[in-house]
Amino acid sequence: VQLQASGGGLVQTGGSLRLSCAASGGTFSSYRMGWFRQAPGKERELVSSINNWSDSTTNYADSVKGRFTISRDNAKNTVYLQMNSLKPEDTAVYYCAARKSQTIATKTYGYDYWGQGTQVTVSS
Repeated sequence: VQLQASGGGLVQTGGSLRLSCAASGGTFSSYRMGWFRQAPGKERELVSSINNWSDSTTNYADSVKGRFTISRDNAKNTVYLQMNSLKPEDTAVYYCAARKSQTIATKTYGYDYWGQGTQVTVSS
């Protein structure tokens, strides 16, 4: 599976961005999809993930709950991350990832495929 993330950029505090991750070369609908982020000098952390079941169960890091929304469109082989009320501490490189198992995994080693990152910078 190849993953291509896009949608990053520079935004002011309180602004919004929508990240997209397009998948190709695999059965997108069979994977749990996740968004991770990595700030300079910090470990890569899970931001959110979504399963492939009909209920599209999601989970979020506490730091983004109520501000970020993950969704997926299996017909378009794409997962999205809508980011609202952005804060300077959201500044990071954001990565999308795919996991064969549908159970929740919060560590990077739980994911099987990775896209390249997209930079999100939030200015104060």
